Amino acid sequence: MVYGLHEKLEVHELSAFKTVCLTKSKTMQALISDPVLKAILQKDVDLTTRQLQELGNILNQASSSQEVKQ
Repeated sequence: MVYGLHEKLEVHELSAFKTVCLTKSKTMQALISDPVLKAILQKDVDLTTRQLQELGNILNQASSSQEVKQ
């Protein structure tokens, strides 16, 4: 599948936003003593990590499909 430039930029924006979310969740884990809240933040870290991997795969596919096109 060939992705448009605007689609690639949107994926980059999502990746940047999710990276900030991941950083915040990891940082807050160190400051929180409540185990329930820590568990929630850990779930968020795990989910965000998987989402960033998926976004990375999309960007890799977009790059490789563009190379084939050229």
